[in-house]
Amino acid sequence: MYYKLESLPKGQVNNDDEQEEEEELDDLPIGKIDASQYRDYKMVLVVRTDLGMTKGKIAAQCGHATLACYKAVSKSNPDVLRTWERTGQAKVALKIDSEEKLLELQAIALSMNITAQSICDAGRTQIAAGSRTVLGIGPGPIELINSVTGHLKLL
Repeated sequence: MYYKLESLPKGQVNNDDEQEEEEELDDLPIGKIDASQYRDYKMVLVVRTDLGMTKGKIAAQCGHATLACYKAVSKSNPDVLRTWERTGQAKVALKIDSEEKLLELQAIALSMNITAQSICDAGRTQIAAGSRTVLGIGPGPIELINSVTGHLKLL
């Protein structure tokens, strides 16, 4: 089956898509990180282990978190995004055992102007609808992200 993609004239934006994208994202950092002040960058994916997700479910949720962070940082701090892209796009998966702790990390990251996006499951498979499954933090400078997540263990 083929789908016809409608294209808009060059420079014209489909505001419906833009509005939908905005609704998908959590809050964005208010300030910016000066990308020129840091050398090494990464993104971390903090996975809730208390939900009992399968490996496949975790992989899918991490993919959602990666994309949400990418979209968010492209809006809030494109210089950080470009630097992360040029330096290998490092990603690390960590584990956490509660939604409360996950939300606490999100608040800390945002207070440091680091992108932090949580993923809420749609509830179509293994997890109850609305459950927060993964928190993506970054991309951002490794030293700043480590100050938020350095105490967590690898998944």
